[in-house]
Amino acid sequence: MESRRRSRRDIVVDVLLTVFAVVYGLISFSGYALDLHPPDRVPTWVLWLDLACLPPACAALWWRRSHPLAVAVGIVLVATFSVAVVGALFVSLISLAVYRPFPQAATLALLTIVLSLPWLLLVQPSGLDALVTGVVIVLMIGVCVAWGAAIRSRRRLVERLREDVRRERELRGERLAVARVEERRRIAREMHDVVAHRMSLLSVHAGALAYRTERAEAGQAEPLKAAEVGAAVRVIRDNAHRVLDELSDILTVLRSGDLTGEETEEAGPQPRLADVPRLVAEAVAAGEKVSYTSDLPEGAAPREQVQRTAYRVVQEGLTNTRKHAPGAKAAVTVSGAPGRGLVVEVSNVLPVGKADQEIPGAGAGLTGLAERVELDGGRLRHGPARGRFGLTAVLPWPEEQASGAAGDDRRKVS
Repeated sequence: MESRRRSRRDIVVDVLLTVFAVVYGLISFSGYALDLHPPDRVPTWVLWLDLACLPPACAALWWRRSHPLAVAVGIVLVATFSVAVVGALFVSLISLAVYRPFPQAATLALLTIVLSLPWLLLVQPSGLDALVTGVVIVLMIGVCVAWGAAIRSRRRLVERLREDVRRERELRGERLAVARVEERRRIAREMHDVVAHRMSLLSVHAGALAYRTERAEAGQAEPLKAAEVGAAVRVIRDNAHRVLDELSDILTVLRSGDLTGEETEEAGPQPRLADVPRLVAEAVAAGEKVSYTSDLPEGAAPREQVQRTAYRVVQEGLTNTRKHAPGAKAAVTVSGAPGRGLVVEVSNVLPVGKADQEIPGAGAGLTGLAERVELDGGRLRHGPARGRFGLTAVLPWPEEQASGAAGDDRRKVS
């Protein structure tokens, strides 16, 4: 049975082929019927029986798609004595080659040629005429089978191409889904870094303000002056505004319809190595003891993604220092060159005893940072050594990446 409903195009093709079979059959009947059925040898009713075979043969073509072999075999058998079904015979052979494997079509074509031999001997008494007619019949049947086989090959090719396109679309959709998930993870890490850093600054200032107020209330210190309170409040306000601005930039990318990992026009500029001194200056302004040393060649910088990762390493290191070693002196060092890699190190003196963790955290900062560094092709080390806790990231910096925004040569901020 047919695997799909007959379309409008199929109906038009069937009608045209039926018209061709009828017209070609009538032409063949008018030209060869008397030769095949001479009145002096066969009864007249055989002549009309030949013509009567034309309508059922043409009607059988309606099922040439669902039952091509049965239709072709039936028409071939009828064609052994009916010249009116020659047009339907050609259509059935083409359809058989289209909808069935080539060996079936070739076998039936050979059977058709064998069954036409008696007709050749009867109609063509001359050996040369019989040979010419036989060659013509073989060529016409061969053309029908070859034509149908070509149509079948083309359809199979088109089906394979469509399947490849469908599969490629599915793979592209899967790749886009994976890219969106990875981008959302990256954005989640960005949000963790931004929130943890800014909130730690806010906590330090708010904690200092609360501590001074408690001591003043207990009579152990002088009350805070209005200028001191105003300065602390301004720092808290500025950092709150900054964290809101940075979160707004990140959420702009998160809400975009296509997360591709690239910066969008709506999103603000991403942090780079040139922003590390500002980051250190903010920590110093918050009361943290930080020294900064940069030893980068002038006029050279790694790619922007590596710069952003280096910035996040410094940010995470300073945040952890405020959380786990408040009051300890920290040192930030950035060094490297094209071909040697970029090395970012943040270290601080280990506190005596176990410092109280006044600033809560999820404990996933270093894990996410290590994943970020590995994605950029680098490695991350962290842990205590010789009385200091160190956080070191080694990032790739190939030779060809020798241009970009450069860091200041041996700058120091303290």
